[in-house]
Amino acid sequence: MFMRLAKTVALSTACAVLGLPASIGYAQDRLELVTAYWQAETAGQRAAAEAALEAATNDAAALYRWLKLGPEYATDVPTGVVEASRVAEDGTEFPYAVLVPDSYDASQSYPVEFMLHGGVGRPKPEPGESFWRGGYDNLRQDDRLVVVPLSWNEAIWWQDAQAENLVEILRAVRRDYNVDDNRVTLTGVSDGGTGAWFFAFKQASEWAAFLPYIGHPGVLRNPQSGGGYRLYFENLVNKPFYIVNGENDQLYPAASLASFIEILEQAGVEHTFRIIEGGGHNTRWLPDETPAIEAFKAEHARDPFPDSLQWVTEDSGSYNEYSWISIDGLEEEGRPSLLQATRQGNSISVTARGVSQFTLRFSPEELNMEDPVLVSVNGRVVHSGTVRQRKSSVFEAAANLDRAALYSAALQIDVPE
Repeated sequence: MFMRLAKTVALSTACAVLGLPASIGYAQDRLELVTAYWQAETAGQRAAAEAALEAATNDAAALYRWLKLGPEYATDVPTGVVEASRVAEDGTEFPYAVLVPDSYDASQSYPVEFMLHGGVGRPKPEPGESFWRGGYDNLRQDDRLVVVPLSWNEAIWWQDAQAENLVEILRAVRRDYNVDDNRVTLTGVSDGGTGAWFFAFKQASEWAAFLPYIGHPGVLRNPQSGGGYRLYFENLVNKPFYIVNGENDQLYPAASLASFIEILEQAGVEHTFRIIEGGGHNTRWLPDETPAIEAFKAEHARDPFPDSLQWVTEDSGSYNEYSWISIDGLEEEGRPSLLQATRQGNSISVTARGVSQFTLRFSPEELNMEDPVLVSVNGRVVHSGTVRQRKSSVFEAAANLDRAALYSAALQIDVPE
């Protein structure tokens, strides 16, 4: 009785913070509370929404189902060219534009294409100045949302600030619009193409496919370019690529990518490499190439919980996770370390090299949560038993508002010596 009373008080308090009625029917309760969670913009709003959901749901499995169904999307959201900005914790303002079809229908989900521009060595544009030189008309599409973020000489695509920024912008788009979470692609032109390579190497979970145009992954290795990264081609095996470079590009001719393309082929990375005969550092080829590009996107939806995956990092504190695995500890920080995981039913086989600790995340749609889960690491069984679903795991998964990548349980494992 006391527990039921405590839950009622918690729900009433949270609903008051969110402006919801304290007593509503179950179906309406679910929809309104999930919608409030989805629309929360501040830390206080998010905490109140989590508290209301936790008090209203019976267990982690129920909470998972509620969030999987998602919110009630508003029908009166802005369409056309929607200009916005995000302010980071350090006060840096990141402008961006979302190109929304005039015919946007909140009852259906839409693919999202991020378009990264070139020329990142320039200063930040003045307020009101367009940072997509050709204007937005040629980018707008009737069947998708197009996101155009901004990069400049103090916030280059392949730096930490932008790694955080693009994910936060995607979250903001998901907050307001009905997104097809498994059809979010990352396209870049020139420096933007190099930026697309960066996310493929370092932060690939959100994206269905990468389309780097007239860029070069080698730029990421150069400290003077703002990079200085080690490039682990093992990470590229997880995603497909559509790569375009011009034969006579004065900056990044197609021949200069030959060694990289050879590695992609040797590693088994799914890719299309288009060399534009006589092409320079431009996108004049794009109209002719568009049908093949669109077919490529249509064929490559994201699998949010692939049966097999791998990731390499030298830093357990950043760029250390992909999909349902994360590398939490290394035998030696700064040394490249590999985690491979393969799932067959409720059995998971892991190979860990240089990794001392890692986490596996489980979706009830991929595993039978009522049966034991068997995990072996480097041939040794490290876990055999059920894995408890927890509300905290569901909230952790839901933070990015990615309904397709929700999970309800996690297991942290120390690699046996």
